[in-house]
Order: sequence, then structure tokens, then C-alpha cells
Amino acid sequence: MSGGVDSSLAAALLHEQGHEVIGVTMHLWEGDDDRLAESLCCSQEMTESARRVCARLGVPYYVFNYQREFRLHVIDAFVHAYAQGYTPNPCLECNREIKFRALLSRATQLGYEYVATGHYARIQGSGVGSRESVAPTPDSRLPTPEPQIYRAADPEKDQSYMLYMLQQSDLARLTFPIGGYRKAEVRAMAAQRGLDSADRPESQDICFVPGGNYRNLIREEAPASIVPGPIVDQQGREVGRHSGLPLYTIGQRRGLGLQGSEPLYVTALDTARNALVVGPAAALIRKEFHVERISFTSSSWPEEPFSCHVQVRAHGATAPAEVVPGDDGRLTVRLHEPLRAISPGQAAVFYDGERVIGGGLIARAGGA
Repeated sequence: MSGGVDSSLAAALLHEQGHEVIGVTMHLWEGDDDRLAESLCCSQEMTESARRVCARLGVPYYVFNYQREFRLHVIDAFVHAYAQGYTPNPCLECNREIKFRALLSRATQLGYEYVATGHYARIQGSGVGSRESVAPTPDSRLPTPEPQIYRAADPEKDQSYMLYMLQQSDLARLTFPIGGYRKAEVRAMAAQRGLDSADRPESQDICFVPGGNYRNLIREEAPASIVPGPIVDQQGREVGRHSGLPLYTIGQRRGLGLQGSEPLYVTALDTARNALVVGPAAALIRKEFHVERISFTSSSWPEEPFSCHVQVRAHGATAPAEVVPGDDGRLTVRLHEPLRAISPGQAAVFYDGERVIGGGLIARAGGA
């Protein structure tokens, strides 16, 4: 429980259904970390909010310490990825390693059968606490063993993209009680129950990067990775100098300090040469890319090419594509229509209608 309205209502709904519920907050930061005070989702205020909700419901409340795991799997991995020329999404690793893997293990130790969160997504076949209204996609060419994960009822809040890595063993023990509701309904239901988190604002930042300025974190955590070097055009000619590759992202236009007859954008980060590659907007368009660190939600993974829709940004639209399994353990995604600024390190998530098939991380062109 973060102390926000989503997890608070999830706990309340499960308690009303007669389940034995305990509330859990994950302590991820050192108490004297200055960034903690700035981060809404990890603040002492939010912890106290979760405690008050549990007190109102009359259920036990615990704070579990996952500082070491969060540092290793989320913060260090985030910094390392930027230093290697990727654009990571730390929420993916937090979900994979902390919110689900670690919590499911702790739940088993304590003798609890399920883990529930306030995520906006739906699991068909979890068997507990969910508002189910999802039908399997007809005529699918992919296997659909239960349980399966689907988009949330509220398309504006849908978080299924962030959950592609969940396996059958995870899905069988997870439930998302609010996935079948819209955000306005969630707030109204929380207010009806007198939960003081009903009107609490949401944090849109990365929890350990308040304000979204990840560059300062890279400078603090990995100063040796900030090495100035050449900016080169599509033909390899030097056209300027950059301040350090981790400070730039694919598709970036501002802050390059370049003059020319047409706008130039970052099209690649060449870590082998410590070169920032730029080009016109057309150079950002791609119809094919590779995916690594693959995960599928079904127990049997597709061995033949399959058609689906792919989403390459957390809040982006999906695009039709063909996905081809490779002998090297990676997938090749061939888009029916090109997409712009596909960023290595971000997730490519595959959908069959509203059902999540799986996904992986976008590889750099020419290799990992």
C-alpha cells in the first residue's frame, strides 16, 4: 500500500468481500535521503496514510524493508542502463523484482495465498477480488491458458504495459481489485468509505528522481560515464560535441547546440565510439527492431511468427506488427507501418486485442 487512493480502495474492497487482509508498505529508501522528502509516492506522509486506512478497516499493517533490493535491481540497474546507452524504464524492473517477485515470496513465507495491488489492469482467472468483464479474443492464433492479463477498464490509467513480465506462476497469485473501474469511480468509492486518500494527488515522477531530472542522478551515481565526445551526422562526419552520452535520449532535439538548415535529432548513442549520432526527423523512423530479455504470460511460448499489436511506450498507441522468434533468443518485430523514435531499453509489449501476450526490452540496432 502506497497510501494513495488506488491501493487503499483495493484493500477496502477485499476486506468487504470477507478476505483476510493485511496492509503492506515497502520501505525503499534510507530515512535520511533528501530525495525521499521530495517524492510523493515514498514519503513518510504516504506511509502514515496507508497506516490510517488499515486502522479504519481494522486490518494489520506492516512496513517491509526492501532498501537493498531496490538499490540493486532498480536504482543501480537504471544508472547502469543509461551508462550503456539505453533509455530504461525503472518501473518495469521495480514491478519485476520488487513489487511482485519479492512480495510474492514474502506472502508465501507469511502463509498468504494472494498479493493484491492498486494497479490498473485485469486478470482473468485469478479467482479473487477482481471485477471481471473480459472475454478472450476470438480466433486467436496464440495459446490462451488461464490466467491472463488484460488492459484496464480505464484506458487513461491502464498499466498493463508495465506488467508484461508477469508469468503464469505470478498471475495465479495476483489480483488487481480496481482494474475494472475508472479512476473517477475509484475516487468516488473511496470517498463513500471515508478513506482519507480519496482526494490525494498522484505522483507522476520516477519515485527516486523527483521532478524527472534523471541527469542529476547519473552525475551523482556514475560520474565516470559522463565523458564528452563527438556529435556525428548520418555519414559519420563530426558536427559538434556532446557533454556525455547518458545525458541524451533518442529523439531529443533541444540542447544539442547545433546549427543547420533543418532540425537535427538524436538518432543513436554509439557507445563504442562515445559518439552521439544525429540526423533529420526521417532518420528516426523505423519499421523493424529487435527485442531481448523476452517474457510471455502464457506457459507455452510461440515458436512461429505471429501477428499482434505492439506498444513501445508506456502511454503510446499500439501498432500492428509481425513478431518473428530468432535463433539467438531475441525477437524481430516488423511493423506494418513505421514508428518514430524507438528507444533501446524501453519495453515493447505485445497485445492480442486487450490481452497482454508478453514483451521484452528493445535492443540497440546491430546488437545488444
